Amino acid sequence: MSKIRTRFAPSPTGKMHVGNLRTALYEYLIAKHENGTFVLRIEDTDQERFVPEALDIIYNTMKLTGLNHDEGPDKDGGYGPYVQSERMKSGMYLKYAKELVEKGEAYYCFCTKERLENLRASSTTEDGKEIAKYDKHCLGLSKEEVEANLKAGVPYVIRQNNPESGTTTFHDAIYGDITVENEELDDMVLIKADGYPTYNFANVVDDHLMGITHVVRGNEYLSSAPKYNRLYEAFGWEVPEYVHCPIITDENHKKLAKRSGHASVEDLLEQGFLPETIVNFVALLGWSPSEDREIYSLKELEEVFDYHHISKSPAVFDITKAKWMNGEYIKAMDMESFLEYAIPIIREVVAKDYDLEKIAGLVKTRIEVFPDIKEKIDFFDELPEYDIAMYTHKKMKTDSENSLEVLKEMLPLLEAQEDYSIAGIEALCKEYIAKKELKNGRVLWPLRTAVSGKQMTPGGAYEIMEILGKEESLARIRKGIELLENA
Repeated sequence: MSKIRTRFAPSPTGKMHVGNLRTALYEYLIAKHENGTFVLRIEDTDQERFVPEALDIIYNTMKLTGLNHDEGPDKDGGYGPYVQSERMKSGMYLKYAKELVEKGEAYYCFCTKERLENLRASSTTEDGKEIAKYDKHCLGLSKEEVEANLKAGVPYVIRQNNPESGTTTFHDAIYGDITVENEELDDMVLIKADGYPTYNFANVVDDHLMGITHVVRGNEYLSSAPKYNRLYEAFGWEVPEYVHCPIITDENHKKLAKRSGHASVEDLLEQGFLPETIVNFVALLGWSPSEDREIYSLKELEEVFDYHHISKSPAVFDITKAKWMNGEYIKAMDMESFLEYAIPIIREVVAKDYDLEKIAGLVKTRIEVFPDIKEKIDFFDELPEYDIAMYTHKKMKTDSENSLEVLKEMLPLLEAQEDYSIAGIEALCKEYIAKKELKNGRVLWPLRTAVSGKQMTPGGAYEIMEILGKEESLARIRKGIELLENA
């Protein structure tokens, strides 16, 4: 086979679905694994659904995830234009469609919307299922009738002419040879009434002209592959290698939909996922590496990716696993990079003049997604209302009574303490613990409860008190004493 050339051909119609990113990623990895070429092609032939800002989403997502294309609208590799609306200016799609008409592989269809709607209505089964298949009505028009309609300006589409008997077989890299009955193949539209090619037809023409060797798609398109193959064969073109990927489902094994809250790349980014995590996680939605590991950089994926290991089984988008993976990426981040993400979030919660970098340091290994930071540090700005039952901890052997005793004895010591660094507070507490012959928890649990008002905190008493500083720490300990005395 010639040098591998793959393409990602998104339609600019809105947010980028996780499934679209997986297609782009697999196309990218197939090319890079074999030192091939990865092409970005914009398919904007569906003018009714076209969203101009979606173009920025495509470019930004590709850049953010590191899926850098070798050729595209901004990188001419000699196969341009790389935008379908620009390609159609040459009239090539209509030219190729007319070539099929001459070969008897396509025909003009002048049916009105009303007739097509009636056809659909009459083709509906008793259970309400619609049989979406055209009845070849216009195939029977004579050449003279066709020419007369064209001359009169009657609106038309051009349809593929598929046989009604026999079978068509195509090969897929994942599913093997698949044979379908030709009677199941609809005469799909190739050129629409507005003159634009359909997505399916433009795909075939552009993939051939751009020398695309591998086409990655979701397995929901398996049923249309025979129609693609018939187009390739009608033109006498080489058929690319098809790679159909399994459907992506939610945790309830239903197709991943927008309402799931994490169906698009934008959703995941807004929820605090790192681009590196998204790429790594999406790579595993239907593909399994040969080695027993789950964390891969994009560069590592380029080295190990083998599309033959793609599964036929549905891939479950497990949000819990995705968050775990994101937490692993956050832990591995250098502090400078982490602060770029964390500080803006901390500022949303902490208005007081505390050392935000120290607060960030407390949460770095304790979060899975960045918004988790808020609930872990909200006590810094203001001590929350809390129940004194929090002072009771069986493992620490603390209760309200001995906690009150500890706080009252520690208060004057902390008032006299000048060094409010972690080391200074720790030394003071250890001296008290040794003198009283207590377990660490008997002292540190009441202290941490008093200064945080929470059962779970990202740091211990020493770290929290250092950040709060002397005056705020003492004020909170006095509040704890007051609560316990008034209970």
